[in-house]
Amino acid sequence: QVRLVESGGGLVQAGESLRLSCTASGTIFSIYTLGWYRQAPEKQRELVASISAGGSTTYADSVKGRFTISRDNAKKTIYLQMDALKPEDTAVYYCVLLNSWGQGTQVTVSS
Repeated sequence: QVRLVESGGGLVQAGESLRLSCTASGTIFSIYTLGWYRQAPEKQRELVASISAGGSTTYADSVKGRFTISRDNAKKTIYLQMDALKPEDTAVYYCVLLNSWGQGTQVTVSS
């Protein structure tokens, strides 16, 4: 059974940074693509970034140049470094592996 646990969310001011972490258990980690999604109130869920087994990355246009996704296979962990945060980045951020989702971590950016 796959389990994903996110951490690192919080309340910051616009322009500041946060780093989210997601640690997996119950599955082989290194061979899978993982992603970060976010869900803001009254908005559709959005794929923010993904990273393949080989380290290839993709980003939503809204976060390109500000967010960086990375992975540490030895720790079964992925990260989302979020810089220059904006109020519109406020959302619950979820880590996803295959069809498994973490519980989410709240990111709130004040103006």
